[in-house]
Amino acid sequence: MNLSELIILNLKEIRIRSIKIWKALPENYNNWKPDRAAISAAEMIRHVLEADYGWNMIVNQEDMANYKTPWENRPFISLKDELEFAEPFRKTFLESIRQFSDEELKETEIIHPGNGAKKNLAKYVFRIGYHESVHAGQFLSYLRAMKVERPKIWD
Repeated sequence: MNLSELIILNLKEIRIRSIKIWKALPENYNNWKPDRAAISAAEMIRHVLEADYGWNMIVNQEDMANYKTPWENRPFISLKDELEFAEPFRKTFLESIRQFSDEELKETEIIHPGNGAKKNLAKYVFRIGYHESVHAGQFLSYLRAMKVERPKIWD
């Protein structure tokens, strides 16, 4: 297994668990948030799904000066709808990762547009997985606060 295959396996495993967690959310709780400053459950789902579009631009070192998300002005209808809409962007992102050789993943430097930090491409992509994992934990805490049964993500 090469490095890109390992990264993709990791990203897919994380997404499987995220979706399992998201499916536990009753639809009438989509707009629930723990306090006024927090994002809602639906906003968190969208944030994770939408990120693949931006991540793809970053790993391909595209100009993000005029970044515009395909989700702009799109209402959150349902988890199913969000997943269907996000799928082509996810596939494109994973294909971008697949096209990098081990050498490119180890030697390419990525500059994160949000903070200007330089990272090795492989490390950067593993951090993308960590980003989603953090939100999975956050979402589990939302479910706990809602008193909604949390799925067993390790089965």
